Amino acid sequence: MQRFGRDSTLDQSFPRKLESTISRALATIQLSTIHTTMSAHAACICTGNQIRRRSPIQTPEIGISIRYLIVHAVSRESSARSFHRRPASNFWLGDTKPMDVSRRELLKMTSMLAGGALLPGFPYRGEATAQGNFTAEADLLVDYEIRIGASAVEIAHNRFISTTTYNGHFPGPLLRFKEGRQAIVDVVNETDTPEQLHWHGQRVPVDVDGAAEEGTPFIPAHGKRRIVFTPGPAGFRFYHTHNRAGADLAIGLYSGQVGPVYIEPKSEPGDYDREVFLTLKEFEPSFSRGGDMAMNFLLPANKTKALKEQGESAMKASLAKGMPHGFEVGYRSFTINGRMLGHGEPIRVKQAERVLFHVLNGSATEIRSLALPGHSFRVVALDGNPVPNPASVPVIWLGTAERVSAIVEMNHPGIWIMGDLADDDRRHGMGIVVEYAGRAGKPQWIAPSHSYWNYAGFGKHGANAPPPDETFEMIFVKENAAEEGFNRWTINGFAYPMGNEPAPPLFHLKSGRRYRIHMRNASDDIHPIHLHRHSFELTSLAGTPTSGVLKDVVMLGGYQEASVDFVADNSGLTLFHCHQQLHMDFGFMMLFDYL
Repeated sequence: MQRFGRDSTLDQSFPRKLESTISRALATIQLSTIHTTMSAHAACICTGNQIRRRSPIQTPEIGISIRYLIVHAVSRESSARSFHRRPASNFWLGDTKPMDVSRRELLKMTSMLAGGALLPGFPYRGEATAQGNFTAEADLLVDYEIRIGASAVEIAHNRFISTTTYNGHFPGPLLRFKEGRQAIVDVVNETDTPEQLHWHGQRVPVDVDGAAEEGTPFIPAHGKRRIVFTPGPAGFRFYHTHNRAGADLAIGLYSGQVGPVYIEPKSEPGDYDREVFLTLKEFEPSFSRGGDMAMNFLLPANKTKALKEQGESAMKASLAKGMPHGFEVGYRSFTINGRMLGHGEPIRVKQAERVLFHVLNGSATEIRSLALPGHSFRVVALDGNPVPNPASVPVIWLGTAERVSAIVEMNHPGIWIMGDLADDDRRHGMGIVVEYAGRAGKPQWIAPSHSYWNYAGFGKHGANAPPPDETFEMIFVKENAAEEGFNRWTINGFAYPMGNEPAPPLFHLKSGRRYRIHMRNASDDIHPIHLHRHSFELTSLAGTPTSGVLKDVVMLGGYQEASVDFVADNSGLTLFHCHQQLHMDFGFMMLFDYL
C-alpha cells in the first residue's frame, strides 16, 4: 500500500506523472472567473532531495491548497488509495528512495498548481460535512484514513488477543490536526456491523459527531464514509466507537476501537522537551456479580444523606426480593499503549528532561490511577483544556474517557514502574517502565502516600461562576438487576430505550443561553458524565463552589452532587450520558435539543 511518511519516497517518474496528471485535471475545469486577489507564501521549498510542505495558497473565496493537487496526482499513480499524514509539519512523498526533483521541474509544477488554485469550482473550506461516497472530488488530500477491522493484537510476548481495532493496531494512530484548519478523514468499515466513530471532546456538527442517538449516519458494514470537518477546540481529544454493546463484550468500547487526537493550538507555550501519549486500556472482559470496590479518592468527599438513604433503601428492597446483584465487568489483561507491563518498550528519559505526558483512559468501564515513584505530575490541562491553576500531584486519576496532560520533571534517576495504584491491576499489566539514560537494573515500584483528586484544585481560587440563565435538575438512579440481570439506570426516572428507536429529548435549549446541570447521584457508583459537542465548566463539587475548569467528562462520586455549566452554542441534538459502557448501554443516556 502506498503511504506518505517520513521514511517513504517516490519513484523517479513522479515529476512527469504529477505534471501529466495535473495537466489532465486542469484541462477538465471550465475557466469562468479568475480570482486575482491571492495571499500566499511560497507553496513548497526544496530541502536536499525532499519536498516539504510550507503553507497553502489561499484565495478569499477558495480555501484550496497545493497539497490537494499533489495528492490527487499521487493517488492516480498509487496502487492503493491511502494517505496517512505525518503529524509533523513536514511530509515526504514516496516509497523506496529519495525523490529527485530538479529545480526547473519543481518550479513548473508549482506554477501549474498555483494557476489551478485560482480556478473556480475547487472545493472550499466551508462548514463541516460528512459524505457517504467518495466522488471525483475526492482526490483532495485526505489527512487520514481509518480502517475498522478485526486484528490480532500482541499485548505480551506471544500473547495475542483478537479484537476490533483502527488500522490494525491498538491504540489507533495518533491523529494530529491544526486548530482552525479543515481536515478530511476517510473511514473504511471492514466489519460486518455498521459502526459509529465519535470525535470525543470536539465541537462538531451532528452529522460528524459519531452518535446514532443524535442522528449521525452509520458507517455501513463493508462500506466507507468521508468526513470533512474543522477540528476544535485545541488540545488533547480522542476518537472511539460509539456503538452500544449491551451484553456483547466483543463490541463497543470493550473492543480496541480507541485512538488519541491532538489538535495543535495556534500558539503553543512549549514549556517541555517532548511529548509522550499513553492510552490505558483493559482487555479480555468477563461478567461477574457483585458491587464494585469502594474508591474513596475524590474531594470534596461530602455525601448527601438523602441520596444515600434513597440508594441504600432501594438496594436492600431489591435484595430482599431475592434479586442478585447486577452484573459488573472485570478484566484479565491490562495494558498501556497496547502492551502489558514488562512487554513493551520503556519510556527512555534523560535527567532534567521535562516530559509532557498526555494520558487517556480508554477503558470501557474502569477508573484508572497513575503514579511514577519519586516524581510528581504538574497538571496543565484536563480533557485537553488548559487549567487556570496548574498544580503538582503525586497521582493522577481518570474516569473513563478522561484525559490528563501533565509535565513530569525527570529528576529522580533510576528504572521505575509508572503504574496503577491497584496492585492486582498493575501486576496484570497496567504499567510501563520509565528508564533513565545510563541506568540499569530491575524496574522498581514504590507506592505513593495516600492522596486525593480534587478538580477544584486546578480551578480559579476565590472566584465563582456567573449565574446561569436556567438550571436543569437531574437525579441518577440504579434499578438493581432490573434488565435481565443487568442494572437499569435512569435520569429523572427515564431509561434510554434499549432498541434503535429514537428517544424524545428531555431538555430543550436556546442558542446563546448559559445552562447549569445540577446532578444528583442516588447510587454508590462513580459516574463519568459526558456531554457531546460542547465543553462545560465545573461550578460546584459536592456542594462546594468552583469555577474555571473546562471539561467534557467529570466524575460524579457516589451519593454526591455536582453542577456544570455550558453555553448552548452548537445547534442540533446533543447526547448526555455516563461514559461507563455498562451504564450507558442500560439506560444512562438522554438528549438535549435546540429550539
